[in-house]
Amino acid sequence: MGPLALFFYCFSLFVLSTCAEISSKIGINYGQLGNNLPSPYDSIQLIRSMKAGRVKIYGTNPEILKLLSGTKLQVSIMVPNNEIINIASQQTIADQWVQNNVLAYYPQTMIRIILVGNEVLSYSSPSDKEIWQHLVPAMSRIKTSLRTQNIRNIKVGTPLAMDIFQTTFPPSSGIFRSDISDSVMLPLLQFLNKTSSFFFIDVYPYFPWSANPTKTGLDYALFRATSNYIDPDSGLIYTNMLDQMLDSVVFAMGRLGFSNIKIAISETGWPNAGDVDEVGANAYNAATYNRNLIKRMTAKPALGTPARPGSIIPTFIFSLYDENQKTGRGTERHWGMLHPNGRPIYDVDMTGKRPLSDYKPMPEAHNNEPYKGNVWCVAASNEVDLMELNRALTYACGVGNETCAALAPGRECYEPVSVFRYASFAFSSYWSQFQSKGGSCYFNGLAQQTTTNPSKFSNSTSGI
Repeated sequence: MGPLALFFYCFSLFVLSTCAEISSKIGINYGQLGNNLPSPYDSIQLIRSMKAGRVKIYGTNPEILKLLSGTKLQVSIMVPNNEIINIASQQTIADQWVQNNVLAYYPQTMIRIILVGNEVLSYSSPSDKEIWQHLVPAMSRIKTSLRTQNIRNIKVGTPLAMDIFQTTFPPSSGIFRSDISDSVMLPLLQFLNKTSSFFFIDVYPYFPWSANPTKTGLDYALFRATSNYIDPDSGLIYTNMLDQMLDSVVFAMGRLGFSNIKIAISETGWPNAGDVDEVGANAYNAATYNRNLIKRMTAKPALGTPARPGSIIPTFIFSLYDENQKTGRGTERHWGMLHPNGRPIYDVDMTGKRPLSDYKPMPEAHNNEPYKGNVWCVAASNEVDLMELNRALTYACGVGNETCAALAPGRECYEPVSVFRYASFAFSSYWSQFQSKGGSCYFNGLAQQTTTNPSKFSNSTSGI
């Protein structure tokens, strides 16, 4: 090879390595579980106006992927959980998936990440466990398809939740669950290491903080603590809860012999609202968390974590919108940075360049302490479909220990009243039995929490 040829060869390697550098640009999770959300076109325009660097979608929506063509947004797409086993079974199925969902849009749409499944290891029914064993084989099939097409700039991974850990505190004691450590996590880490991919983790400081808010300071969860935590075994010094959680991942991977796999945050955020008894779920805390998160993750030079100082951690904030069709506790429907009409719930600069002091003051939160009063679950007072309300009432009465026994003829609450009042009693009875086990006051939007005892409602309460 002549000197000139050698120069251009080395220059090309330099360009490739520079382009392959990890970007600190913040991403947004764009979910669509709402019946009142802006169109994909308007949503992409909003994401671009927010100056996000990445967008992650939950699937491979063709309309969205076409609209992302020609933008500078780096895109993450997802293989649904129910397609994992088929993709793992045959290379031709994986090839077809890549053809339909990648090659149809690439490279005009800057697809950079393919996530195989979503929190697959958080589900443990017999059918779910079958998917566990096919997770890494499916990832390998997808990667093989990409290599066959000579596509080298798309990473393949899978987003996991913090419930994959047996221990996370102190961080140095991080260890994966025994039921998945050797059978799933070891092959996964081997794949990620071989392909230079990321360990994608969904990490929410809100949950461990809200589970015991009197033990851990809110400021520590919101990146504004004035005191530190020192890991007694490693001696590492922590100033916030997110770093603790991320380093538990680092130590858990190290225990299986993989200390150098890069970490990416596939989801993180803070709820802007929630149920009456969901402590700390408010817009003030959400704004504080996300603003400080962005500042931290976009810092130059990169901050990393105590166990990995200076490392860049690609990060996706959850989420773009409040999504009113998500089930579960109230917080599930309130992680958005935007209202469904596209207006900001709070102001945030996705580039991290805006000084925190430049933001306008927000109303202080009033639910940062655990709610000490009584809470009931009743039928929502808005207009509802009578048939749907009857079905929800039947479900509430069909579970638990005599949930609706008091409504039976001859019992203390039997009287010819409306379905609305019967549903309120059933929902409240269901809530009292199952809230400690994760039961929610939702019933597909037909129920809501109240601090007023429903037994005090008058007959005129009914709107049906």
